[in-house]
Amino acid sequence: MARFHEYQVVGRKLPSEQEPVPKLFRMRIFAPNDVIAKSRFWYFLSKAHKLKKAAGEIVSVNEIFEKRPEQIKNFGIWLRYDSRSGTHNMYKEYRGMSRVEAVTTCYQDMAARHRARFGSVQIIRVAEVAVADIRRQYIKQLVTPKLAFPLPHRLQRVDKKHRTLYQAKRPSTFY
Repeated sequence: MARFHEYQVVGRKLPSEQEPVPKLFRMRIFAPNDVIAKSRFWYFLSKAHKLKKAAGEIVSVNEIFEKRPEQIKNFGIWLRYDSRSGTHNMYKEYRGMSRVEAVTTCYQDMAARHRARFGSVQIIRVAEVAVADIRRQYIKQLVTPKLAFPLPHRLQRVDKKHRTLYQAKRPSTFY
């Protein structure tokens, strides 16, 4: 699957004599491109309201960009997916630089752990989660202050004049 984008899709029922100004429906949809975003919009709208593509129109499609893409954040994702045995609701947490990155990770995680394809996963809500509100242990362990990862088996840098392409012995990677 290609890299995802976040789209805001606004649509409505076609105007008629009974209803000259129909109600607008707005959704935030994660999709690889705007064509698939519009398709998913009609899919969700037909499930939620008695309205389908033939009787409606898309008013606008805008791509939504991250406000602070250089800062790492914690995201909570509420989703529903269809498995081989039924439909399940789920809450998952991810760390990422943007909502799109977190959702991309979520889709990959759902495919790996639950064999759920893109079409069977419905993202209900994506929200930024404060450090105090994190529920999952695998995310809590990453927000500890002064977190450091050991760097084992590092190779010592040798000066340019002492470097050689081939050596008679293996390099020592321990300190």
